[in-house]
Amino acid sequence: MEVENISEQQIAKDIRANLEMILKENTWLLKQVDFNEVATLVNDIKSAHHIFITAAGRSGFAMRSAAMRLMHLGLKVHFVGETTTPAILKGDLLIAASASGTTSTIVRAAQKAKEMGAMVVAISTQEDSLLSGLADQVILVPAAGKQDLESSRSAQYAGSLFEQFLLLLTDSVFQSLWKLEGIPAAELWKRHANLE
Repeated sequence: MEVENISEQQIAKDIRANLEMILKENTWLLKQVDFNEVATLVNDIKSAHHIFITAAGRSGFAMRSAAMRLMHLGLKVHFVGETTTPAILKGDLLIAASASGTTSTIVRAAQKAKEMGAMVVAISTQEDSLLSGLADQVILVPAAGKQDLESSRSAQYAGSLFEQFLLLLTDSVFQSLWKLEGIPAAELWKRHANLE
């Protein structure tokens, strides 16, 4: 394979254009989401005894970030699959993110949560999926799924738009919870990991 010699200036211009496209797609997606559903999630988080979070792959990275921020607020939050994650029970909340809504580990977690009487909130691109069918509430994020390679919704590869938006959405939820709780930033910082 012959590699074309491209100047750093051309590469820089391309990277900037890519970033502008990514931000534009996320701004478009923001306008497609029902934020009343997201507001309900804020209240669900506030009333839950424990919050469990599950997602896989890059969505999992985004949702681990969400778990960290909820921990900073002093909430009892656990990421499913970690060795220190306790049993889910009635009065608890499972937040399950899967673009396809069919990821087997995520669906199984939702099934178990329902069996135990916990509430399930799904974040997905698919309203009609196994995960959405199990959920008490669905936050629909109409981004392209990772297997939707010919999508007109995103010029990005695979599920990138969904994964990015998950991080932005959950950070926005954190911001609302933080404002509602009125906890000074210095208090949150005391909970930040110090064994790094």
